[in-house]
Amino acid sequence: MVKLDEKAPDFELEAYVSEKNKPEKIRLKDYRGKWVVLFFYPRDFTFVCPTELREFAKRDKEFNKINTKILAASTDSYFSHKAWIERDLPEIKYPVIADTTHSLSRDYGVLDEKTGDAYRGIFVIDPDGIIQYIVISNKNVGRSVSETFRVVQALQTGGLCPVEWKPGEKLLN
Repeated sequence: MVKLDEKAPDFELEAYVSEKNKPEKIRLKDYRGKWVVLFFYPRDFTFVCPTELREFAKRDKEFNKINTKILAASTDSYFSHKAWIERDLPEIKYPVIADTTHSLSRDYGVLDEKTGDAYRGIFVIDPDGIIQYIVISNKNVGRSVSETFRVVQALQTGGLCPVEWKPGEKLLN
């Protein structure tokens, strides 16, 4: 299982990328030099999950401006991702990884072994491939994309950021 301040497990998995319209191999090492927000969600065609995917899509350009790439993952197949995104979520442009073998979810400690789907997990990985932030929660409550964005900005300062810190505010000594 992954730990803070350690190397993120690399992977090479198939993903749906709307611009390609065919399976695309996604490797974590291809994102070196950038910050990565890797988020796991339970399943396609559900109720809470599309709210998160839409909000990340809405904020994707903001993340790109701060040298951060979004990657989503669930244990659904490429074909499930493709059908769901093309039908219901055309605004999703970031890769959605198909973890059908459960290897990625297991490596990152978010696999629900009883159901075969993922818990909600967010991992912020720095440009050197080191995990800087982990949040794992149960499946029924969506996460705050604004908080994830704030955390990435705070981590990028390299400084001590107090509670509710926002860009432009003073860091602690």
